[in-house]
Amino acid sequence: MPKIYFIIVTYNAMKWAERCFTSLRHSSVPVHCIVVDNGSTDGTQEYITTSFPEVEFIRSGENLGFGKANNMGIEKAYRRGADFFYLMNQDAWIYEDSLEKLLDVYSAYPDKNEIGILSPMHLDGTEKKLDIFLDKYIAHNFETRLISDLYCQSLKPFYEVKFINAAHWLLPKDTIETVGGFNPYFFHYAEDLEYINRVLFHKKKTFLVPGSKVVHDGKQSLSKVDYTKYEDLRIETNIMNPSISDSLKAEKRSLKQSMLKNIFTGNINHYKMLAGKYKKIVKEEKRLMEFRDRVKRPAPSFLDIKNI
Repeated sequence: MPKIYFIIVTYNAMKWAERCFTSLRHSSVPVHCIVVDNGSTDGTQEYITTSFPEVEFIRSGENLGFGKANNMGIEKAYRRGADFFYLMNQDAWIYEDSLEKLLDVYSAYPDKNEIGILSPMHLDGTEKKLDIFLDKYIAHNFETRLISDLYCQSLKPFYEVKFINAAHWLLPKDTIETVGGFNPYFFHYAEDLEYINRVLFHKKKTFLVPGSKVVHDGKQSLSKVDYTKYEDLRIETNIMNPSISDSLKAEKRSLKQSMLKNIFTGNINHYKMLAGKYKKIVKEEKRLMEFRDRVKRPAPSFLDIKNI
């Protein structure tokens, strides 16, 4: 039986904690769980440690953000001998057979080194509809013909997709050792996109498994990210993408063109925003390129597991 560790980052998670952790107890495949708490103040810490003593609980003295906290959990699970790492959001839960059906696909796939990420079908909190973001990802991956197969009720065991968010990711150990952990450049949002860029660069695949269903009770709005609160880092993500040649030069050129266009059209506010982004990119270009060079190497990037 493989050793499977769930890594869950919490921050004021009381709304979902009971369903989230109870679902792990009911899994048909036995699992271990590590929680990294980012400084909850709503009773989450006390509730989990009291009600779910089987959970290995790590209290962070500060809010580390999503990626850095997950890295802490991944490192701990690796030291515990994990064969698989299941990254799950705090506002999520699984069904009894969710993990079993993911592992069935993994076991049946002939070249396991190709598998970077396995993800189930995400339902929203009503458990009656797909998570709106999964709808979006499926539509963007139209060449898989998954929509057609859903309609005609002729689903395949899995579909290769370009992206799916990290609310439910099952990572084999080889992915951790080849791709690594999350990039510390990102505090919250875009870190999963940057990670999948690296998965693709290292010739691994992301599979969506229709036979496995789970729940992600996230906000059902495509404008979920509030860019007044969190910086839009999509340009930086492109720059660090090791699969894009001359990415820094291309993004700087694109920014310059957009700045000129906004001057000519009189959109001064947008021009100032773009100019600020360009200035930031120039200031940070050495660091961005160092990250890009680092993730090109097959290694557990951003994780302290080399000497284990």
